[in-house]
Amino acid sequence: MRIIIDAMGGDNAPDAIVKGAVMAKRGLGAEIVLVGKKEEIRRCLDAEGEQDIQVVDAREVVTMDDDPSFATRRKKDSSMSVALRMLRDGEGDAMVSAGSTGVLLTGATLTVKRVRGIRRAALAPVLPNGRRGTVLIDCGANVECTAEYLLQFAFMGSLYARKILGCYNPRVGLLNNGTETHKGGELQKQAFALLKKAGDEGRINFVGNVEASQTLTGDVDVLVTDGFSGNILLKTCEGVAKFIIDGLKNVFASSAKNKLAAMIVRQDVTALKKILDVNQVGGTALLGITKPVIKAHGSSREEAIFSAIRQAMEFCHADVITEIESNIEYMRLPVTAASGAEE
Repeated sequence: MRIIIDAMGGDNAPDAIVKGAVMAKRGLGAEIVLVGKKEEIRRCLDAEGEQDIQVVDAREVVTMDDDPSFATRRKKDSSMSVALRMLRDGEGDAMVSAGSTGVLLTGATLTVKRVRGIRRAALAPVLPNGRRGTVLIDCGANVECTAEYLLQFAFMGSLYARKILGCYNPRVGLLNNGTETHKGGELQKQAFALLKKAGDEGRINFVGNVEASQTLTGDVDVLVTDGFSGNILLKTCEGVAKFIIDGLKNVFASSAKNKLAAMIVRQDVTALKKILDVNQVGGTALLGITKPVIKAHGSSREEAIFSAIRQAMEFCHADVITEIESNIEYMRLPVTAASGAEE
């Protein structure tokens, strides 16, 4: 399997990106293509003692401050743009980038294209819940949404949970400020009606409104929301995870007695840290695009890049995109009902 990597994207590029790619080549057997400034990438590969990885030269770099439209249209020789064109042209099976989320989303939409019938692509990270995990969709790709977008997110998230997480009949919930059917704004009320109808028809396993407090409890397998609310929820979860880990460190280091206790529970604490560690997750799938695109965290170190490449390979093997294409007819509203929606 051939994975195209944007080697210049992210806070720790290219060193951490190259190290993670080398780890994936050696540990997963992945065929890697690194895209970016050739001399910098070669320097990193030499440091790792690795020469058998293809490097494609790209002289421009997308920054986190770049406007998505400007970067996509003007920075044609950026590592991200070149990598996306390679994916589009069949020169790889999947693409991974830790670069700007907005530029990646815009570039994937304009270059690789959305699945026909999908209104908007969505970011779908998997949050820990003590079981397989919960797919959160969307978490930042679409700040403003329509009810039809959320309906499509529910279908795509459900298919992803089934194929990637192994959930036979994923429970789909709608993020809201209460579990009652009348809760929420106009968007949530309209989306609830569409999701309930899809559930009644047996297309998805819709379980109703879900409060944010249920996100990590395993009550649902797919949590549907607009990108604005989803991003706030995701960042809150990341902050709470860091708070817990830092708090445990402080508690265990506070006295000799606690240090002894730390030695006793070290294995269990390490397991908990692994569950909460974003480096173990690796990245976020961009669902709704015609080919697999994985967005790694901007601050990714080599472990996170390794995990993102592993996730890209799993995405390819699961053939999620074909499943989405096969279910488009159930995700679309009549033209009169989907006012203002775009192809």
